[in-house]
Amino acid sequence: MSETTASVTSGTVVIAESATARGRRARLALRGLQVLLALFYAFASALPKLIAHPSAAEAFNEMGWGSAGMYSIGVLELAGAVALLIPVLSSVAAVSLGALMVGAFITQVTVFGGENAATPLILILPLALIAWARRRDAAELPRLVRGRS
Repeated sequence: MSETTASVTSGTVVIAESATARGRRARLALRGLQVLLALFYAFASALPKLIAHPSAAEAFNEMGWGSAGMYSIGVLELAGAVALLIPVLSSVAAVSLGALMVGAFITQVTVFGGENAATPLILILPLALIAWARRRDAAELPRLVRGRS
């Protein structure tokens, strides 16, 4: 177990965890998972949509969304992939991609008869883990946005 220490500096409580080998391995494994998911979303999911690969174009035409829907989903997936690699955005990206996967699951079930419905469900699990584990990084986001305006 890692030790947790608390110190009070000018009314603010600062909590710092000691850097144990177990903690370093967990952070490294989480970072590796983020990189793997980012690569998957960028190359296996977004790229076919953005280059209008025939399989992606056919699926979006079958849904009635056409090329506009295909490119929109591709851009969202690519943005999510990039944001997974940015620490302050990784939790928000994981939640957003998770929401996109809920939509993909619903689409797979209603339009395609559930043929590939397991894939988005499987992807939601590591995305939920990332969202939860990186939630403290996301807490800095409002402060960073306010600081720039």
